[in-house]
Parts: sequence; structure tokens; C-alpha cells
Amino acid sequence: MDDASRTASAAPVTPAAPVPAEDVPTLLVKIFGKDRPGTTAGLFDTLAAYGVDVVDIEQVVTRGRMMLCALVTTPAPGTGSEGDLRATVHSWAESLGMEAEIISGIGDNRPRREGRSHVTVLGRPLTAETTAAITAVITGAGGNIDRIFRLGKYPVTAVEFAVSGAEPVALRSALAVAGAARGVDVAVVPSGLQRRAQRLVVMDVDSTVIQDEVIELFAAHAGCEAQVAEVTAAAMRGELDFEQSLHARVALLAGLDVSVVDKVRSEVRLTPGARTLIRTLKRLGYQVGVVSGGFTQVTDDLRERLGLDFAAANTLEVADGRLTGRVTGPIVDRAGKARLLRSFAEQAGVPLSQTVAIGDGANDLDMLNAAGLGVAFNAKPVVREAADTSVNVPFLDTVLFLLGITREEIEAADALDGVPTD
Repeated sequence: MDDASRTASAAPVTPAAPVPAEDVPTLLVKIFGKDRPGTTAGLFDTLAAYGVDVVDIEQVVTRGRMMLCALVTTPAPGTGSEGDLRATVHSWAESLGMEAEIISGIGDNRPRREGRSHVTVLGRPLTAETTAAITAVITGAGGNIDRIFRLGKYPVTAVEFAVSGAEPVALRSALAVAGAARGVDVAVVPSGLQRRAQRLVVMDVDSTVIQDEVIELFAAHAGCEAQVAEVTAAAMRGELDFEQSLHARVALLAGLDVSVVDKVRSEVRLTPGARTLIRTLKRLGYQVGVVSGGFTQVTDDLRERLGLDFAAANTLEVADGRLTGRVTGPIVDRAGKARLLRSFAEQAGVPLSQTVAIGDGANDLDMLNAAGLGVAFNAKPVVREAADTSVNVPFLDTVLFLLGITREEIEAADALDGVPTD
């Protein structure tokens, strides 16, 4: 081959300018009927004879009934007419005992509007009345529901709505009121890649990761439960701040043999779903930590047992084998929890916008407000009102639904590893 021929053969071929997608004639092919293996393959085998391009596909199966939608271009030249395609598809569907509907149009689906978010609703049960109210609020806020998907049916019914056209913060406020009025939890999370990014999750311990209040477990062994409860009540009335109440309660433990630590550790009861939540987050590459106004004598044990990445709490001072009634080191209080969240995020290399904080008390408010997503878990009213969203069922793993993780995915991963889902 001479140089001229070689140069000519190597010249790039300029493709024809594509027709703008919005100007292309398209067909919406909808198939309804009993779900069975091979239906989707059969439809596209049928359409393949007409040289169509696939623009979009969506399929839903509910109680064994399928709705399959395919948006395709019209038949390619020389393959047959649109009428032939319609007749062939209807005949194929009829042979399977199914129905077909074909609608002509132009172009792709309309693009989703700005203001995109995921609205997750947790109900136990989720009633038709509640669903009507929630969807009416979305519409009233200017939102359009683009897609609905069930995330889980146990231990709560969890449904996710993909919404566009409504400003997420305003939508969250409106839905929080509607959800509270009907006893369901509603979370609004803006759409975007950050929802799928690896995150840091930091949780309170007492009445969140565990069902107990650790100071009360120690007090039971010291025989001073009533006195500790009295100090706690004073703190809740605003007569003492957290640090004052902590010192006052810990002082009542003076003289306890250090062996009580092992007893308290054995008495701690994990919240249902805590293991599943942490195990699932770790599988996904998340980093997980706890912060507590309780004591490192318990949180260090939890860190080891649950495979946590971070743990911080107050430390009971021990001398000559007994508790001194004092704590050592910096106090982990309301401000301290938020400070630790920032510290953990820096160590994990995760921006605060990608952090999730979970807690139940006023002592957690600064941490919940500092995190990208603050979740109030079975919390007091003041905490529920301040948090981004709330969960009011006694299952900690329902937080996974707020992150778009389905119950089926959780159980499938546990089954693969031979681990029982708690």
C-alpha cells in the first residue's frame, strides 16, 4: 500500500450528526399481566426484528403481576411498518395471556425538574389515609412524584418517593408536620451522588445503641438508684447542667469495687437492629463510631464487640481497685459530642456534609445539627423538632432505609455471610 492509500485509509470517519432526542418519533410499549420468567427477553426479541433502539425501560412486579414499559424508537427502514410492529407485539402478548398497549409520541421522557429529593416514609402500619396525606403535601409543595419504591416490609413498612420540583428543606418541614400528625416517620434527603458516597455514622449510646442508661446500671449495684434518678430529674428541669449532674451522679458510685464494670457490661442490652445496622454499614464501607455521656468502661467494650471505628466517652476514675466517684479527662457533654463528630470526620477523611448522627436526647442536639443528616431516634419532642428527621420505632436498623438500603439487600447479605439478621 502506498503512502497516499495508507493516509486515506487511516482518515477518521465523521459520523452523521445525530437527530436531537426530543425530535425522534418514539413508541411507549406497555405490557401487563402475570409475571413469568422470560417475559422481558421475549418482548425485546420481538422488538429486535424491527431494529428499534431502546430509550428507557421500567418494570414493576406487585403480587405476581407485572407492568413492563419500554420506550423505543420507531421501526428502522426496511424492517417493517409501525403497524406491523404493533400487530406483532399484540399477538406476542396475547400468546402469553398478557395485554399490550402502544402509544406513539416524540422524544424521551421529560427531564425531572430541579429540587430533587428522596422522601422516605416509615409506617407501622402505613395506611392509605396516611399515604394520601403525605402525597398531598408533596403535591402542595409543588413536587411531582417520579417514582415510588418499597424499601422494606419488616420491621416497618418503608416506602421511598423520588420527588422533583419541590425545594427539599421546605418539603422536609411540611412533611414533618404531616408525619407527626399521623404517627409516621418521614425523612427528606436531597438527591445526588453524595447519597451513595461512603459516610461516617456517629451514634449516641444510652437509649440509642443500647436500651439502657449506663449510670443507672452502675447505680443499681451501688444501691443509689433513687438518688441518681433525683439528680437526673433535676438536670432535666434545668437546675443542673450536664457536667454538674454527671459529677453529682458519679460521686454516688464512690467505693464500688472495679469488678462491677464487668457486671455492667454483661447487663447492657443492645437495641434491636443495632448489630444489623452496624454490620450493614461496615459492609458498605462506612465508618461507624459512638459518642457517649456515659463511660469508656462500657463504650470501649462496645467498640470491640461491634467492630466500631471510633468510640469516646467519659472515664470513671479507679484507684486501689475501687471507683473513686470522679471522672478523668475532658467531659463529653453536648458540645463535646459535636466536637468529637468533627474530629472523627477529620480522621475518617469525610466532610461533615457526609456524616450521619443519631441520638435521642438534648445532649445530642449539637451533634445532630452539625451532621449532614441528624436522626432523632425515639427522641424527646424538642430533639425531634430540631433534627432533620426522626425514627420512632424501636428498631435501630430502620435508619438504613433513610439511606436508601432495602430490607432485601440487608437480608441477602446476611444470608450470604451466614449471619442471622437481628
